[in-house]
Amino acid sequence: MSASETNGRVSADEFRLVCSRFATGVCVVTTVTPEGVPHGITVNSFTSLSLDPPLVMAAIGALSQQLPAFEKSGFFAVNILEEGQEALSRHFARHRQEGRFQDISWSPGATGSPIFADTLGVIECEIVQSLDTGDHRVLVGKALHARVHEGKPLLYYRSGYAGLR
Repeated sequence: MSASETNGRVSADEFRLVCSRFATGVCVVTTVTPEGVPHGITVNSFTSLSLDPPLVMAAIGALSQQLPAFEKSGFFAVNILEEGQEALSRHFARHRQEGRFQDISWSPGATGSPIFADTLGVIECEIVQSLDTGDHRVLVGKALHARVHEGKPLLYYRSGYAGLR
C-alpha cells in the first residue's frame, strides 16, 4: 500500500512516478526579446486548449531563467519535436541562457520566435493569458501561424525519451 493510500497525501516522488507513466510529446518553446535575443526551453507540459479561438498552453517553471523573456516578448513558438531531435531537446533542457543558441540552426518565424527545421510542426502564438499555478507559470497562447510536417514524434515516458514503434 502506498503512502497516499494510507494518509491521503501524495509525495513528490510518488506524484513524479505516476505522472511518468503518461507518455507526452516533447517541444521546445521559443521566443525572442524586443532586443532580438532568442530564448528557448524544452517542455512536455504543452496542450491544445480550444479550437475556437485556437488556444494552446505551455507551462514553464516559475523559477526558470527563461520565463522573463517570454513575458517581455508577448509571443512564443511551440516547436513539436520529431523522434530524431532528442539532442535538441536535451540541449534546451540543460543549457543556461548564456550561449544557448550558439551553434543551433534556426530561423525567425512570423512573430520573430525561433523556428527549428525538421520539426513535426510549429505553432506561433501571442500570449493572451498568464497564470501562476503551483511551481509553474502557464502561458496561454492564441495561435497566429501554424506549420505541419510529416514524421514520428519524440516522446517522453518513464523519465526518459522514447519513440513510436
